[in-house]
Amino acid sequence: MAIEDKEQGNLIGSDKVEGTAVYGANSEKIGSIERVMIDKPSGRVSYAVLAFGGFLGVGHDHYPLPWQSLKYNTQLGGYQTMITEDQIKGAPKYAQEDEWNWGDAGRNRAVNDYYGVPMI
Repeated sequence: MAIEDKEQGNLIGSDKVEGTAVYGANSEKIGSIERVMIDKPSGRVSYAVLAFGGFLGVGHDHYPLPWQSLKYNTQLGGYQTMITEDQIKGAPKYAQEDEWNWGDAGRNRAVNDYYGVPMI
């Protein structure tokens, strides 16, 4: 099945979201989506994990972004957030070799609070 076959109207396959560029408030590329985190009970995407920093894909950190903070921008060909690069640098993150405890509701709430996005 061709990747284009996985897109139906407003829907997109997760494999097309992963690797998509993320642009900041100034329309400059700040990273790319490494994965999306889906809430099992509701089936909604809760977070996009932004790969940011490093050099040539090495040594980057992971920044959970609330999915609601991203909007697809057809002109940029990627997702855009109104968050600045400086805000990203101070955001909750985990290193490439570490894991995030997605089961820690307090930690997830802190991410949403940081970005000013309510938990859904």
